[in-house]
Amino acid sequence: MPRHLALGSAALLLVATGAGGAAVAARLLEADPAPTSSAATTEVPTTPTEPTTPYLRRESYRPSTASQDATDATEEQSTGVVQITSTLTHGTSAGTGLVLDADGTVVTNHHVVEGATAIEVRVVTTGRAYSARYVGGNAATDVAVLQLEDARGLTSVDLSETAAAVGDEITSVGDAGGDGGALTASPGTVAALHDDITVASTDGSGDGTALTDLIRMDAYVVPGDSGGAVLDADGEVVGMNVAASSGTGDVTGYAIPIATVEQVVAQVEAGDAGDGVELGYDGFLGVALDPAATVPLVVEVTDGSAAATAGIAAGDTITRVDGTAVRTTDELRTAVAAHAAGDRVTVSWTSAAGTSRSATVTLGEAPVS
Repeated sequence: MPRHLALGSAALLLVATGAGGAAVAARLLEADPAPTSSAATTEVPTTPTEPTTPYLRRESYRPSTASQDATDATEEQSTGVVQITSTLTHGTSAGTGLVLDADGTVVTNHHVVEGATAIEVRVVTTGRAYSARYVGGNAATDVAVLQLEDARGLTSVDLSETAAAVGDEITSVGDAGGDGGALTASPGTVAALHDDITVASTDGSGDGTALTDLIRMDAYVVPGDSGGAVLDADGEVVGMNVAASSGTGDVTGYAIPIATVEQVVAQVEAGDAGDGVELGYDGFLGVALDPAATVPLVVEVTDGSAAATAGIAAGDTITRVDGTAVRTTDELRTAVAAHAAGDRVTVSWTSAAGTSRSATVTLGEAPVS
């Protein structure tokens, strides 16, 4: 039977309004009251704010009625779609992804895996779970590429060679709620093309990140659907879910056109960093720093990290990386981020007792950034 997907946790949505874009968005931090899990998605207000500068919707269509119902996805709709669980420093997040080839190349939204220290991917139609590694992505377009470990013979999604058009009937498929159960299929219509929204940060700074050239849909996209498939009438993927409106009215969904997704994937697979694309994991030293200190003062060291191996301890102050002085926490972060995981670097520090020390270490893998 069809089931209505209500946004029962609307009070948990952090929504910023009033910016000068077509709509303003904020990430959903939690899909349920538990503070240690979140269903990854991006949300925008149900009623877009008026832009402060002229904004042209080059193609737009508003159906007279919008379906807000959804059903469990069929096996055909679920083929090639995966559920993604990211282990974060504090808690987990959940989202959806798409299998691109038999050897386990998977694409999803960057925000689904951002901050991940480990990623698990479950193929819905087989139930088999895989560990995944972050290959690269583009945070600005919100696309990330993963590689499943020891994957063979997977069935991929069918990508459409024809772009979505205004008025097309589509179906949004994803792990609604991030609960790891059956996928949800939400029918709808392409309402507009080339839409721009602004994603507000969740740190209270008021900063925002633009997502541009999106497909706007009247499909019911909810937390957990991020990275899921937008299927055309032939069951081929024309877009990837990325955002949804918040509030109690009819929900508006947003998707990245599949051509944009394919462009990022091709650049990552070619090993071509630049134009917003970053490859692999940054280096990880494994220290937490005192934000109130004017110098890189260590307050905690991660067990098993490069810093722990070197003998760095809480109370020490890091002074150099590969011979370059680091006088502030930002300078230290920049120096470490300039190296990839696996690089060997020489770190110098002053102990809490005032002794100068130095060691050469192999950097670990930083959380996905």
